Amino acid sequence: MKIGTIDLGPRPLLLAPMEDVTDIGFRLLCRRLGAAMVYSEFVAADALVRMIKPSLAKLRICEEERPVAIQIYGKDPIAMADAAQIVYEQAHPDVLDINFGCPVKRVAGKGAGAGLLQNVPLLLEIAQRVVQAVPIPVTAKTRLGWDKNNLIIPSLARQLQDTGIAALTIHGRTRSQMYTGQADWSLIGQVKADPNINIPIIGNGDIDSPLSAQQAFENYGVDAVMIGRATFGRPWIFQEIKNAETTNAPALTADQKLDILKQQVLESINRIDEKRGILHIRRHLAATPLFKGIPDFRQKRIAILRAETCDELFHLLEETRPLVKEHQAFLTASTNEKCGKQI
Repeated sequence: MKIGTIDLGPRPLLLAPMEDVTDIGFRLLCRRLGAAMVYSEFVAADALVRMIKPSLAKLRICEEERPVAIQIYGKDPIAMADAAQIVYEQAHPDVLDINFGCPVKRVAGKGAGAGLLQNVPLLLEIAQRVVQAVPIPVTAKTRLGWDKNNLIIPSLARQLQDTGIAALTIHGRTRSQMYTGQADWSLIGQVKADPNINIPIIGNGDIDSPLSAQQAFENYGVDAVMIGRATFGRPWIFQEIKNAETTNAPALTADQKLDILKQQVLESINRIDEKRGILHIRRHLAATPLFKGIPDFRQKRIAILRAETCDELFHLLEETRPLVKEHQAFLTASTNEKCGKQI
């Protein structure tokens, strides 16, 4: 699959843009673990135009994470075009992505992100102006429509393609759904099957396992899949999916996964500082499936989430290592037993 001249290889897996998650440290980690391309946190166009330092800081990228996309959002076509030029001049990303899909009230409620699904002419003007503003591929990420009564993505995809975007990511939910319910991939597949569509279509929504990724590619024909919330506490999901596609590829061990979590902690601490870095990483420690299902683990989990220093946190994680290994061995044995019975 290619976006412009950027070759991402066959069946690429992409890290979704996520606010306060896809900072440079997390992007680097996911790239090392098999993500074909990574996306920045979204950046407000208005803040870039006003040269607000925290927003400008989000533009920092490094060579090791390429190919990398920076995503911007806003509702003013001129400000969006100006912000795109700032992104290009300051960061030189490989791709610039436009956020037409964020459903949260502070964005969509103000007419940006998914809010633009209620004003398609303005959405298309923004896309066209941004495409014209920069000499790199411009892509867009959106949803099926505002609500179930306005599933506009089949026609919107063709209209966006006409503005000159180089690829389109579709999240299989409406804005009204937020992140509830199940993603509807049938409409994503319908867009991909449209003979008038010749840009890559990237599917997004509920990709949380090798099986769901395989089904996305094989059942709906998408060119790539984008993974978001399933990466919380599980950045190795990219490697798991890639390993599942390779005959006789070894599964990641409990030791390897725990070491990756520790590496993620260090990345966060090194990027910020010890106290704030640990605070930043807690959502991943809380969400990781590595501890899920371990008997009598509640108190240990609370202690991990309350740890305030790296030494304290790493000591607790090392104490969990034998528990994690034992539990993963139990899960593997249970899976093998079920498979044996089915055979």
